[in-house]
Amino acid sequence: MAPQRNAGAGAEAELPEYAGHYRLESCLGSGGMGVVHLARSTSGMKLAVKVVHAEFAKDPEFRGRFRQEVAAARRVSGAFTAPVVDADPEAGRPWMATLFIPGPTLAQEVKRNGPLAPAQLRRLMAGLAEALRDIHRVGVVHRDLKPSNVLLAEDGPKVIDFGISRPADSELRTETGKLIGTPPFMAPEQFRRPREVGPAADVFALGSVMVHAATGRGPFDSDSPYVVAYQVVHDEPELTGVPEELVPLVRRCLAKEPEDRPSPDALMRELRSVAASYDTQAFIPQQRVEEQPVGQAAERGEPVPVGASGDEGEERAEKAARRRFGRRGVLVAGAVGLVLAGALASVSLAGGGGPAPVTSPRTTAAAFSGWEAEPVGREGVPQCSYAKGFLLCARNGVVFALDAADGRVRWRHALEGADAAGPPAGPPVVTDGLVLAGLGQGRGLTALDIASGDVVRDAELPVHGGLRAVDGMVLLTASDGTVSGVEAASGEVKWSHRVAGQDVPYFVSFAGDPLAYAASVSGDGGSTRVTAVDPRSGDVRWDARLDGGLEPLGTVDGAVVFLSVDAVTQETRAVVRYDPRSRKSVRVPLRVPLQQAMGGVRGDVVHLMATGGSLVAVDLAAREELWRLETGVVRGSRPVADDRHVYVTAPDGRLLGVDARRGKLLGETPPRLGTRSDRVPAALPEPVVVGDRVYGSAPDGTVFAVSGRAPAGW
Repeated sequence: MAPQRNAGAGAEAELPEYAGHYRLESCLGSGGMGVVHLARSTSGMKLAVKVVHAEFAKDPEFRGRFRQEVAAARRVSGAFTAPVVDADPEAGRPWMATLFIPGPTLAQEVKRNGPLAPAQLRRLMAGLAEALRDIHRVGVVHRDLKPSNVLLAEDGPKVIDFGISRPADSELRTETGKLIGTPPFMAPEQFRRPREVGPAADVFALGSVMVHAATGRGPFDSDSPYVVAYQVVHDEPELTGVPEELVPLVRRCLAKEPEDRPSPDALMRELRSVAASYDTQAFIPQQRVEEQPVGQAAERGEPVPVGASGDEGEERAEKAARRRFGRRGVLVAGAVGLVLAGALASVSLAGGGGPAPVTSPRTTAAAFSGWEAEPVGREGVPQCSYAKGFLLCARNGVVFALDAADGRVRWRHALEGADAAGPPAGPPVVTDGLVLAGLGQGRGLTALDIASGDVVRDAELPVHGGLRAVDGMVLLTASDGTVSGVEAASGEVKWSHRVAGQDVPYFVSFAGDPLAYAASVSGDGGSTRVTAVDPRSGDVRWDARLDGGLEPLGTVDGAVVFLSVDAVTQETRAVVRYDPRSRKSVRVPLRVPLQQAMGGVRGDVVHLMATGGSLVAVDLAAREELWRLETGVVRGSRPVADDRHVYVTAPDGRLLGVDARRGKLLGETPPRLGTRSDRVPAALPEPVVVGDRVYGSAPDGTVFAVSGRAPAGW
């Protein structure tokens, strides 16, 4: 990429000499938010430094956008992006430095040399699919993938420019007065509902980029952004000139509805079959599964068969299952009529009254083969728990009970007032045969009979900012640090006082443990004060100050298990077990830190799920990691394990089953996204494991059950 001097007028024409410690040598290009400079570090390393335009540096909103870009770029730094080296979003002229990657952008390459050859196109599509897979894994949606944001490096395409808003690039405006994206490469939902854009929008952009790379134009072409917007929403793409073998894939990427587009993983699978016919298999990225010890670099090569082991029968079953899952890569929803830009298609679901939803039981006398219940309530992902043969679930504005055996709706209770506003705080809490409805959504405590759903009592709760139900009690924390213990069965306040050692304690609790725990990290992140409280009396059972920033994860045999989180990077770096009886700690470091990890404890084994898709098993007794699996999901729920398997819910509603001993993906259920597939759930429901049955729920509102004996057959 040849450096270009800035020929503009005004202050921007004069290059600043430094950004932080990096000397700026020349201008590489200019965008809507800033100028990108070629720079060098003190040691001589080449960098690309983006400096925000002076006019935008004074705008708090644009500073906020730039901070978001820096955060997103740091999260996705890797093999398919330009790694972030340094940044200062708070500088007078905010800037970000990334590693300089020599090579033209795709836009420059096509302009100079014309469309790419078919083999180059296949490599480009595979590289972009793998880049999006890794970007989406860490919870980032690019929203502005286009030819000028794709660098053609020697080792494959690199995606750059994350989270940038370009209000000056077009006269087209959304209802907020700002365009997020570039019209020829935007998905229909970016025009219709720009605040609800999900990962599928990037797949649409990938399809548009591929048409540009193959033809030199976009699938929707006009000088007017208004015409382009209309074409994107209503017209079929123009694919003349795209190689015949790629047309079906590109067309599916450009589907009008997000749920009809393939995922990046599905694209990579199908590109392998395309490549096989053209002797280009080596150019197609393989999905990576870590088998070597954690911390060693993963090597590219042939994909490791799912379920590979010495058990030949199990291996055959798992291979067959994987072939079935490959064909399920895209969830094809029922046709939904396109509406004018700005309109939003919606589906009304049954509320508090009306006939019970139809279920699809698939049970036999010989074996449990699962069931699926149609949605109950308005919208949102059901959050469920199990008690006494019932699956108790909460969804926006409603609590309902399903028969755990066949999925029949036994009762439903519509929430009112503050309890009905927004998604549930978690699954319904069951104690002493009562279901506590709407807990955490309002100030009321409504107790329902578990068998009938009838209201047993309503009680007002004290004003609180934190709430936790444990061992028949509800612990409420007020803003001044006062904690009140409310008996769930009666609604009576049994005690109310401050907890020694904790300023404003927010409690956690764990199944089978009668205590509640509060942990407060010191200001410098160097230590954590942990207090164990008896919820029935409010008495402190034990108190300790432990090294490092710790988050309680679970308990085992009287000991508490924590995540050790770095105060600066917020990465999980170790798992710690503390025994209050001996006052000794065991620390098991992770070879590779995890971002935003969640976990569960089963015996001596801790399972951790991180943003980006890493699922890790840690053996506290052996003080080592057992295995690490890259699941391929953007993020997952808190993992739940039984003796044989680990289960995780994906954002698209899939339930993943993983071998707990070997860390191999055994099976997954089909996606269940529903009509709002462009929305990403704020909270993913944990799977519910009861004996050999596993219950899951999905964004389309369905609750389903599968057999935990053979995930390969899901």
